[in-house]
Amino acid sequence: MTNKLKFESKDGSRRDFLTLLTASSITVGGIAMTWPFLNSLYTQDITVENSFVDIDISSLQAGQQITFTWQNYPIFILNRTKTILEHLQDKTLRTRLRDPDSKELQQPAYTQNWHRSIEPEIIVMVGVCTHLGCIPTLKLRDTLDGYYNCACHGSKFDLAGRVFQGMPAPYNLAIPPYRYLKPTVIRVGENPKGHDFDIHSVQQI
Repeated sequence: MTNKLKFESKDGSRRDFLTLLTASSITVGGIAMTWPFLNSLYTQDITVENSFVDIDISSLQAGQQITFTWQNYPIFILNRTKTILEHLQDKTLRTRLRDPDSKELQQPAYTQNWHRSIEPEIIVMVGVCTHLGCIPTLKLRDTLDGYYNCACHGSKFDLAGRVFQGMPAPYNLAIPPYRYLKPTVIRVGENPKGHDFDIHSVQQI
């Protein structure tokens, strides 16, 4: 009787162990299958939280520029003077530019114009040279004229972000999606209604 009881105890322990092992395998397998889905939701939350940034330009004076970061890109917002806008339409300047009419996909359709912006005075650009990714520097001459200079390899862009001919940079500076929440607040990262431009669709950043 004693031997029989001992045998049943061992067999019972073995069954308990196998049951526990099976349950553990199912649990681990379920977590492994569910994790990519949960992780994708977490990633989407991060993307949504960082998809746009609101910038108040009420104190941005003519001839001044502010710089901030969106989606890990430096973004330039420049308030252009009337003289600068007149210069951007100069025929002599246009002959010196590689893509004066912004035909290459480097901007949304709503900024494919001579000033490359929604409102002529205010331009919003990705501050990354389209050659090798350096950050160009704004060079102004008493707010009358100016350009962006990339110190890495000498590429130059006008104050609409259009690259000059003969430069290492192959494309104009990219324009991100943006819209006005009100006249003095710009939301970078969202298009105006009716547009679906994606910054990753440009030729090069």
